[in-house]
Amino acid sequence: MSLAYINKSHINGKVHIPPSKSCTHRALICSFLAGAGNVEPVIDSKDMQATVGAIKALKDGKSVIDCIESGSTLRFMLPVACALGRNVTFIGSGKLPQRPIGEYLRLFSQHNIKCETEGGLPLKVSGKLSPGRYELAGNISSQYITGLLLALPILDGDSEIVLITPLESKPYVDMTVKVMADYGVCVDETTNGYYIKGNQHYTVRDYTVEGDWSQAAFFMVAGALFGNVTLSGLDINSTQGDKQIVDILKRFGASISIDGNTVCVHKSRLNGIEIEAKDIPDMVPSLAVAGVYASGETVIKGAERLRLKESDRIESVVYNLKQLGADITATDDGMIIRQSRLHSADLKGYNDHRIVMSMTVACTGIDGECIIDDAESISKSYPEFFDDYKSIGGEVNVVGNR
Repeated sequence: MSLAYINKSHINGKVHIPPSKSCTHRALICSFLAGAGNVEPVIDSKDMQATVGAIKALKDGKSVIDCIESGSTLRFMLPVACALGRNVTFIGSGKLPQRPIGEYLRLFSQHNIKCETEGGLPLKVSGKLSPGRYELAGNISSQYITGLLLALPILDGDSEIVLITPLESKPYVDMTVKVMADYGVCVDETTNGYYIKGNQHYTVRDYTVEGDWSQAAFFMVAGALFGNVTLSGLDINSTQGDKQIVDILKRFGASISIDGNTVCVHKSRLNGIEIEAKDIPDMVPSLAVAGVYASGETVIKGAERLRLKESDRIESVVYNLKQLGADITATDDGMIIRQSRLHSADLKGYNDHRIVMSMTVACTGIDGECIIDDAESISKSYPEFFDDYKSIGGEVNVVGNR
């Protein structure tokens, strides 16, 4: 375990945002199904290692696919492996073996796939996925829909995804459809889902991955609260749902200027707002930090799926901000936050990258030294986060094995 020691600091500087983790997963899989082509840049995070490793395992005919702790890798590669007719066993570590896969187990059993599991991982699949009607809820995880969308076009018949409840996190599915289109594969959106023609072929191409708005959010909140931050590497026209961080921070009262794909955030007086987070769950930890410094009350709702992430992120955020002295209350689907005078404390990272990064920002405005454990968990998505944060003035010292 490593510990991050954070002291109060003034933020000022420039950061080039790393490539989008979500986009990279999708592009790597499309490139694999195309049979060739480069995807760049690819950050050397654990989640990227998981997808690269899963693809290599399929290429090499391995019988075991290790998804490490990546839910995206698991839920994207499962239907792909089934569509290719591979008999493989999926394994994982951390909380991944306990994360839900029930929708796939039900759907696969209806479409020629035999699943052997005791309820989670390891999961052995055998058979070849058949085309047809895939009926599932839209409010469990958009990752199921993305996985099916990636796999179904290569089957020998047409398929339909029918959503029996409204789709949440739709921007992630929109991103999937866009990346697939970039690789020459078409998906038709219907009134209650998606229609996918079979016998399609992914086109070989080189792909450049845009910057990650979910990672940009930590720096944007830091800039709005503690100084001035200029971010590059982003696509202002991105389909990433987390691009909403720009409009949400403006609603808080943040001063933000945009020049092309460069975003500048200036220290501002923030006021509490209400946030519907069903399409942007990854934003909640950083938005909660903005809320605790904003005057008045901030309400975050629609984020019940956060309870099924690397940690229960509703409880993780509420616990840590309470440790810092925040007036914050957990709700079933989010939290209510009131402006608070914060003090230093020892915090739990919960082995959750987004908790560690968001709490690092929270501690930046506090007198006295704060300590966050499990600091090494940032390697899941953003191994260089602390280096980039220090480059703009953040006083962070990490001790232990990173």
